[in-house]
Parts: sequence; structure tokens; C-alpha cells
Amino acid sequence: MRNSLILHVNYVEQGQTILEMCEKAVEWGYDGIEFRRKRSKVDETPEQYLDSIAEAVQKTGLKHVLFGGPGANLMSSDDKVREKEIEECITFFKLAAKRFKLTVCNTMAGPLSTKAEPSYKYDKQGSAIATSKQWKWASEGFKTLGDLASELGFRFAFETHMNYIHDLPEAAKKLVDMIDKGSVGINLDYGNIGRFPKPVSLSETINICADRLYYVHLKNMFRLRNTPYNSFIACGIGDGIVNNRKFLRILKKNGYEGAICLEAPRQGDRELFAKQDIAYIQMLMKELG
Repeated sequence: MRNSLILHVNYVEQGQTILEMCEKAVEWGYDGIEFRRKRSKVDETPEQYLDSIAEAVQKTGLKHVLFGGPGANLMSSDDKVREKEIEECITFFKLAAKRFKLTVCNTMAGPLSTKAEPSYKYDKQGSAIATSKQWKWASEGFKTLGDLASELGFRFAFETHMNYIHDLPEAAKKLVDMIDKGSVGINLDYGNIGRFPKPVSLSETINICADRLYYVHLKNMFRLRNTPYNSFIACGIGDGIVNNRKFLRILKKNGYEGAICLEAPRQGDRELFAKQDIAYIQMLMKELG
């Protein structure tokens, strides 16, 4: 099994420069990095940001550059806001495609929650409260962005993420089917799905995504006993409630050839976590053949 292994940028957002991010990713054995579309608290233009990445990639030989959130926020009822969000995405990815050979990019359609329920009650947020208009706004917006991706030669993949309209596998597949563009699919993050009260099984989730599974995120967490269902603690990819050995086995059986992104949403020495997590995944991939 030899899928490209991608470092999620959250492993190296503890003061590292872009050059250091790329140097470390290559040193640790990753094939690429999933960067954010925008950096917070950094005063720079999209051109400056992308040029910094391009320079670092050239110096280090990093093979793949991917981009993730924020996606276009299409949940606003203001037509002009949604139009601006789409325009900003179009501008960014046109600039990115001039600098990198894009393959797949993680994306989202904007946060969706209600104050009537705590945000951690994920089954009361996202797709559970989405209106027909919000489904329409998301699908219409990504029809446009899907055409852009086709033009530029890459694909978008909606991350299954709580508090978004594409939070669960059924919802993500519904949205992708509404968009009906081969350039728009699903980024399966089962670690997010596992936070729901009654998550669909890993096998069934992969079956739901079917041939629209374009990207995969791996992470893990412990569920605390005798606490509300929202109580989780992030942990190493080899620990926790998600059996990532089984995850990779099913992916191999199904012929999945896309990229696999490792993620570290936990505190501490994330550089150490990056090395530990890839060693575990490389071991599994070698065992699976």
C-alpha cells in the first residue's frame, strides 16, 4: 500500500516558518503538506503567501501541496456575501494552480449551527438543521467551484466535519450528489464522525462515500467514560476509538489510491507527534503490502 502521506499543517503551527514546515515534512517522510487557504494573524496577500510556499517547496523538494480550510462560507443568507466568498476562492485557486500542480483540496461550505443547542451537541447542528435554501446555496456555489476545479485540473473534497452541512457521510454524499460534478467529492475524516452519539460504522461510512471518496484524514481520540457524550481527548493516531489499521485495510481492499492526511489536533510537542504518527502509518502500510 503506497498512498501519498500528507502532513496536516496543524502539526507545525507552533512558531515554525513555512520553510521549516516543508523541511521538517520532507525529513520525517511525508510526501506533502495540507496548508490552510489563509493564515490567521498574518498580514499578507494571497500572492505573498503562495510565493512563500512555492519558494520553500523548491528548496526542499516537497512533492505535494494541498490546501484546506477555510472553504467558501455559503451558509450566509446574504447573496453578496456568498458571491464574495466564491470570488475569493476562485482567485486563490487560480493563483495556486499557477504555482503548484494541485491534485485534491480539502474544503468546507461554511459553519452551520444554532444557539438553541450547545455547539458540542453535534447531532443538533450542521446537516440536522440545514434548510432547503442552505442545501441550495452550498450546491450552487460548488457547482461554480467544481467547474473551476475541472478547468484547473484538481478536485475538491468536503471534509466530514461536525457543525457543517457535510458533517456526516450521508449528508456529505447528498451534497456531492446535488452538485453532480466529478471534480467535487468527499474527504472522509472518521475521527470527526466518531464524535457523534451513534456514528455509522467505518465500513458503512466508506460504502456511503463510494467512488466519491477523494481524500482521507486520519486522527484519533479517547472517549471519556461516565461523562457527557461530547467528552473526548485527542490522542495519537494509533490510539483511541478509531481503528486506523481497519481503516487502511478497507481502503486497500476498495482500491483507494488517493492521498492520506495525518492530523494532530492535540496539544504538546506536535513535531514529536508528527514523527510518531507517520511511523505507525508506515508500519501499517508495509504490513498491508
